[in-house]
Amino acid sequence: MSDALSYLVKARPEAMSHYFAFLKDCGKHLDPKTRDLISVITKVHAQTERGFRQYLRRALRDGCSAAEVLDALLMAFPALGLAKIVWAVDILLAMDLPEFQSAALGAEGQWHDVIGVDELAPGGTVRVERDGRGLFVHRIGDDWRVYDSRCPHQSTEIPELALHGSTLTCPKHGWVFDIASGRCVANGDAPLRRWHTRVADSRVQARW
Repeated sequence: MSDALSYLVKARPEAMSHYFAFLKDCGKHLDPKTRDLISVITKVHAQTERGFRQYLRRALRDGCSAAEVLDALLMAFPALGLAKIVWAVDILLAMDLPEFQSAALGAEGQWHDVIGVDELAPGGTVRVERDGRGLFVHRIGDDWRVYDSRCPHQSTEIPELALHGSTLTCPKHGWVFDIASGRCVANGDAPLRRWHTRVADSRVQARW
């Protein structure tokens, strides 16, 4: 919520309660994903960056895929025009969300050096920074699992200190992840983003 809306809620609570009730009633026949996508488009039309960031994250949290967000933007071209779509995509790229990485969208992506195979024992986990991206690396025998270090909830960076045994806990809202599978096991419903891996010349590489 913007500072202006927060002020109006405090200054005119009765009037604003009618306003929010009106908005809720207008969308009662829409599923959450559709409402979120419409909200994203309205923020792009108004070029409200803070609102766009807020509703984009909400859309992803409610199950919208990156492809669905991009489709919504492109289908709104007659109303938005190219300049506003480019404005939105520039912000989206600056947010550096895992869902919108080339590899996540099915594009080829690039391979990045992560760690040497002799630098982590089987069963071990380590957090590394590679090419501007935080990663958690977990090894199961000869199977390497590389996860984005950001929580899928609100893209909060998860530090290495958040790792306790086989679980990783986001410090912001307490989402808990199983490091072996990346699955969220408490307080949330979305897994860690896992990058494709390969081993070349005794080095583990990940693609994003």
